[in-house]
Amino acid sequence: QVQLVESGGGNVQAGGSLRLSCAASVSTFSIYTLGWYRQAPGKQRERVATISSSGSTNYADPAKGRFTISRDNAKNTVLLQMNSLKPEDTGVYYCYADYFPSQYWGQGTQVTVSS
Repeated sequence: QVQLVESGGGNVQAGGSLRLSCAASVSTFSIYTLGWYRQAPGKQRERVATISSSGSTNYADPAKGRFTISRDNAKNTVLLQMNSLKPEDTGVYYCYADYFPSQYWGQGTQVTVSS
């Protein structure tokens, strides 16, 4: 069983930055594909960014050019640096870890961007 704990959410004004962090309790952290999803009020959860075990990254269109996902295998953490935040970035951000056939989710951290 993998436990994921997010931190770093909060309230920020439009144009500001936040860095989300997710710590994983697993000894084989490096083999997992990691990612961040978000869910806005009244909307479905959507993918924000992913990073593979080899470090390849992939971003959803709204995140391109503003967000950066990274991983530190030595510290069992995955980060999401979010810059130039917009009110539409508001939502609960979830960390996830995937290694077929298992997938794990964190409890989420709230990000609120005010205009």
